[in-house]
Amino acid sequence: MSAGIKLRKRRKDSHKGENGRVLFVGGSIDYVGAVYLAGMAAFRSGVDNVTIAAPEKAAWALNCLSPDFITVKIKGEYFRTAAAKKIIGLAKNFDVVVIGNGIGVRNETKKFAAAVIKKVKALKVIDADAIKSIRLQDVSNAVITPHKKEFEILLRNSNCSEKNIQKIIGNNVIIVKAAVDKIISKNKTALNRTGHAGMTVSGTGDVLAGLVAGILAQEKDLWKAAVAAAYINGKIGQKLSKRFGYGFTASDMLDLIGKEVSWLT
Repeated sequence: MSAGIKLRKRRKDSHKGENGRVLFVGGSIDYVGAVYLAGMAAFRSGVDNVTIAAPEKAAWALNCLSPDFITVKIKGEYFRTAAAKKIIGLAKNFDVVVIGNGIGVRNETKKFAAAVIKKVKALKVIDADAIKSIRLQDVSNAVITPHKKEFEILLRNSNCSEKNIQKIIGNNVIIVKAAVDKIISKNKTALNRTGHAGMTVSGTGDVLAGLVAGILAQEKDLWKAAVAAAYINGKIGQKLSKRFGYGFTASDMLDLIGKEVSWLT
């Protein structure tokens, strides 16, 4: 698959906020880097605002990692169900909500994620551990980004198989991350062949989630965002492999995002 996608050009007279506002719901006492990578990927894709709602210690760490993030500090070391109401209310102010990066798999956190995903009507990106908390029948307006094992859990939770998933996928889009990514919607599928074996390093999936969110916030099109982000993510991996072989990191990907996105406009 070549991207086959044309992204919109930014208006020269646009002002702050018109090019996308993204809320990330992620992080925990154990994991800070995942939501940092995702948030920076969204910024590099061209959005105007990235706000991260995170458990308070993780949120302070994110403020230290980048002055560009606005953080909402949630009491505690990880997300609990009591925080769901606040996040659902906060989500109304954003174009896209991303949930899952670094939240962990505590039972209470999984209940929190399921509640937020079910109630938030905005466009969404569901990644990482949040995927383990959902069934497709309870999800709408989302790009879901599982790797193989997470996809198996999603199928099991949704009581379906890959053969009949399009019958229950609704208006969602799924990117199944692999050596060749498979992108699935209700009416079509696509294969993305960009990428490199060095992308097995931790964090590349978080970069993809942020890329999807950033493009989605600007385009408001789930399929276009999924296809473009998968293609760009893989192209960046290929370019980095020429410089570093298998020795590149997810952080190395961030600085290449802006130029790759601009080539699709």
